[in-house]
Amino acid sequence: PDRPAALPALTGDTHCDLLVVGGGYSGLWTALLAKERDPHRDVLLIEGAETGWAASGRNGGFCAASLTHGLGNGLARWPGELARLEELGLRNLDAIEDTVTRHGIDCAFERTGEIDIATRPHQIAELQEAAEDAARLGHGDRYTFLDRDALRAEVDSPTFHAGLWDRDGVAMLNPARLAWGLKRACRDLGVRFHEHTRATALAPYRGAMAVRTPYGRVFARQVALGTNAFPSLVRRVRPYIVPVYDHALMTEPLTEEQRAAIGWRGRQGLSDSNNHFHYFRLTADHRILWGGYDIVYRYGGGVRAEYDHHPATYAKLARHFFQCFPQLEGLRFSHAWGGAIDTCSRFSAFFGSAHKGRVAYAAGYTGLGVGATRFGAEVMLDLLSGERTERTELEMVRSKPLPFPPEPLRWAGIGITQWSMTRADAREGRRNLWLKAMDTAGLGFDS
Repeated sequence: PDRPAALPALTGDTHCDLLVVGGGYSGLWTALLAKERDPHRDVLLIEGAETGWAASGRNGGFCAASLTHGLGNGLARWPGELARLEELGLRNLDAIEDTVTRHGIDCAFERTGEIDIATRPHQIAELQEAAEDAARLGHGDRYTFLDRDALRAEVDSPTFHAGLWDRDGVAMLNPARLAWGLKRACRDLGVRFHEHTRATALAPYRGAMAVRTPYGRVFARQVALGTNAFPSLVRRVRPYIVPVYDHALMTEPLTEEQRAAIGWRGRQGLSDSNNHFHYFRLTADHRILWGGYDIVYRYGGGVRAEYDHHPATYAKLARHFFQCFPQLEGLRFSHAWGGAIDTCSRFSAFFGSAHKGRVAYAAGYTGLGVGATRFGAEVMLDLLSGERTERTELEMVRSKPLPFPPEPLRWAGIGITQWSMTRADAREGRRNLWLKAMDTAGLGFDS
C-alpha cells in the first residue's frame, strides 16, 4: 500500500556526471554511495520499469553478510582471502543496518541470523564441518551448532535433524520496502530519477558515454550498470550470466495457536542443506514465506513476464511445506510469485570495467544480492574512480567466473546438472562423475 508513485520517463536529451542503469539494489546503492562520496556529483538513475520491481522487490528478504555465497563456496574458490572477505562482508552488513537507521527506512530489519538445516542424516556432518571452518577463520563465536533437540526447540519440524545458526551474519527484512526506502534516501541527497526509461544502447561519445533510451539520450562522464539478470549493455559480459527463475509462496497470517505449534520465537531465517533447497522465514505480520527448490531455466535464457509464474512449482512447494510443517495442515497460501535470478558459474558476484574505465559493472549475485549489492556498488565506484582500494585488490574482484557455453550446450548442460543434483540429494550427497567434473573445472549452477 505504500508503493511510491512512478517518476516520469526521460524525454529528450540530458547530461550527468554519473549515470546509473537499473533501479534495483545494485543501482540504488551505487547512486546513494556516489552522492555520499561526493555530494556535488550529478547522479542520474534510469530504470526500465519501476524501482525495485524485479528481483530487488520479490526476493525472500535474507540480507546476508557473506560475499561468497557461503563459507563453503568461499573456501573452495578464495581460501587465502576468505577471512578478509568475511570481515568485509560483516562491515558491509553493519553499513546496511546503519543506512536503514540513519535514513529511517521502514523495512522490518531484524538481525536474527539464519539457521542452515540438515534434513537428511548425511548433512549433519557437513554442518559440523562448516562450524569448524568458521572457527578456523576466527568466526567461531558467530556460529552455534544445534543438535536435533536444540534445533526443534527453536523451530519445530519432524524433518529437522540438526542446524548451524549464524547468529549475526544475516538480517531479515521486507525487500520491496528496502528498495523504496533507498529510492527516497537517494532523492533526498539529490539523485535524479527517470523510471519507465529502458537503456537500449551504450556507446562512446566525445570522451564520455552516450546511453540511448526510447525517447531520449543520456550523456554521462561515467556509467554504472546494475542490470544483473537482464542482458548487459556490455556485450562481452552476457556469457557469464544465466537468468534462472525462482518461485515463492506466502501463507496467510498464522494464528497464535499455529505460531505456538511451530515455535520459531527467534524469527531466524531458515534454509535447508539440499542441492535443491528451500528458504523460509516469518514476516512482520506472522506469515511464512516459503520459496526455492526448483531452479527453472528456459532455453535461450530470456527474461520474460510470462516466466514469472510456474504452477507446477507452486504445487510442489505447497506439498513440501506441509511435509515440513504437518502441524499447520489447513493453512492457506495467499500469494505466489516468481522472478529471475542472475546466476553465474561461481555463485557470487563478478566485477569489471569497459570503455577505457568509463563504464563499470557488477553482476552474478546468484540469489545473495540483498546484502552483497552494496559491496558491489562500492567496487563499481572504486573502479570508476581508478582507485586501488582494499576491494579492488581482492582476487575475487580481479577474477572472472567461467562463462556458460552457448546454446544448445548451455541448455543440455544445465539439464544434466539439475538431474545430477537431484540424484545427489537422494543418494546421501554422493556426487556423480558429472558433478565432480564440474567441481574440478570450477563450474557450478545454483540459485
